[in-house]
Amino acid sequence: MPPDRHGRRDRRPRRTPVGRAGAGGLRRRLRRRLDYWLEHVVRPAKRWNTYKKYEQTVRLYLKPGLGSQRLERLRVAKVQSFLNAQISAGHSVAKVHIMRMVLGAALTRAMREELITVNVARLTTLPAPPAKKVKPWTADEARAFLAAARNEPLYPAFVLLLVYGLRRGEVLGLGWDDVDLDQDVIGVRWQLQRVDGALIRTEVKTEAGKRDLPMLPIIRDAFVELAERQMFARRRAGADWQETGLVFTTKTGRPIEPRNLARAFERVTAKAGLRRIRLHDLRHTTASLLKRLGVPPSDAKEILGHARISVTLEIYTHGDNASHREGLGRVAGELFGDSER
Repeated sequence: MPPDRHGRRDRRPRRTPVGRAGAGGLRRRLRRRLDYWLEHVVRPAKRWNTYKKYEQTVRLYLKPGLGSQRLERLRVAKVQSFLNAQISAGHSVAKVHIMRMVLGAALTRAMREELITVNVARLTTLPAPPAKKVKPWTADEARAFLAAARNEPLYPAFVLLLVYGLRRGEVLGLGWDDVDLDQDVIGVRWQLQRVDGALIRTEVKTEAGKRDLPMLPIIRDAFVELAERQMFARRRAGADWQETGLVFTTKTGRPIEPRNLARAFERVTAKAGLRRIRLHDLRHTTASLLKRLGVPPSDAKEILGHARISVTLEIYTHGDNASHREGLGRVAGELFGDSER
């Protein structure tokens, strides 16, 4: 340290301007790290919907609550206090679990890049989120729905949802090039997703999701009828028709908004006076029917496009009152005789 004009050395600690060496400290702030992780790790590797969910969690919760913390000084107690405060503020335990999961994923990446040695988010504790109990429709309820939807324009979509257990995006992303009327095969390869505000046809999420399914006569007839209706719609629309190659389109050939399919489902459900369930729960209805009809889990896994057999088995182990009664009846019959069944 050079002496001043009186020959004395200034021993006061020097303060580094933020714009110089102090910028390194700012770069290590958690908010900067989260931005980097979203842009350079999540966005190139994950699907758009996943990126948007992560980005929203970071923007609305993690950056306001923890963003000013230095990455290497982040401690378990600080993250735990943040998570506890989110629950106290009225956020659901399930939502706070998502906050911890997103933060944990970002910190795992920081560990891989040797910026930190411990993932403090993984060391926090939270109450277990409440289990979602899905009570799918019975076969009678499913039949009543299909009867009520028979004259609906989206009836073939409902058949695919209920009979094949297809996901909403898979149904709306189905193209005519995926429908082989000669071989009676439906190829599931694509899904319809909203990306940057536009409806885009993208590949299904996993390799297990890519599957060929036999075309049953009921859906074959529905496809033929749908192709005829689409031909007439194309003629009526004229120059306004937008060729997308999709099986399910609006009157001008454009993709159908996924939410509109859900609205149509809810409308038919209400009209038929049926118990209200989510559109996605139709997959559970299909799985339950496959189970009750004795279809092996390995076949159900391929039909439903599950990536892991554990997912199929989890659905298969969800019994209903009828199966419980049957099972208990078998036990009672074994112990007391057939009259107790």
